Amino acid sequence: MAGKRDCPSCASEIPSDMDRCFICGYEFAGKPSNRPWRLWVALLLLIVFLFPLIRMLLKAIR
Repeated sequence: MAGKRDCPSCASEIPSDMDRCFICGYEFAGKPSNRPWRLWVALLLLIVFLFPLIRMLLKAIR
């Protein structure tokens, strides 16, 4: 079982493995966001879908 820690916002005691206080919603820092991989996936999808359009435009220019 995980230890407990005090919430700095409402002083409730919550399990130390929780990232957010279930009483007031305070978010504890320390866990990195998962956004970087989402950004790379979005960029990859954008490139994949725009590549045929770019090729078509280049052919029209020639």
